[in-house]
Amino acid sequence: MARGKIQIRKIENATNRQVTYSKRRNGLFKKAGELTVLCDAKVSIIMFSGTGKMHEFISPSLTTKQVYDDYQKSMGMDLWKTHYERMQENLKKLKETNRNLRKEIRQRMGEQLNDLGIDELRALEENMENAVKVIRDRKWRNVQDIHRKLLQELDARAEDPHYGFVDNGGDGDYNSMIAYANGGPRHSGAGSDLTTFTLLE
Repeated sequence: MARGKIQIRKIENATNRQVTYSKRRNGLFKKAGELTVLCDAKVSIIMFSGTGKMHEFISPSLTTKQVYDDYQKSMGMDLWKTHYERMQENLKKLKETNRNLRKEIRQRMGEQLNDLGIDELRALEENMENAVKVIRDRKWRNVQDIHRKLLQELDARAEDPHYGFVDNGGDGDYNSMIAYANGGPRHSGAGSDLTTFTLLE
């Protein structure tokens, strides 16, 4: 019984579509292998499924680059030239950005200022003032965080008189230990249980 003619159109069912793709891909690769052996042909096939997965066949004696090189020779074109030119242009932009950043750093350190106009000097001054403000704000937040943690330690100590004390194993004397956010425990001088910490008003 003869097989019915298959209408060539997209298979709507995703599972059936994937099964058909796999079967026909394998059949195509099998034919490509036969061409390679029987006819000493150089064959390269690159396929992407509907899900974006790549499959490739290439004659055993070939590499993908050799295929591209032979294609370029046959077509009289250079596939790599455009890519190389884009890379060179990108490298040029990166070098220019690097030069500008180095120049800005030197200017912020007080160097290479002779060629700057009044407007450029004012802009540089404004940028430096903004940078200082950011640093001050960050430092202030750090101090506030330390202050908050210290108050929590003091509140815990008030509720439990033995909180934070460590036995030295001597005559029963205890030294206080309070951990700060920016370092390990700080110890005061002899006779003092608490470290003195200057808080901003």
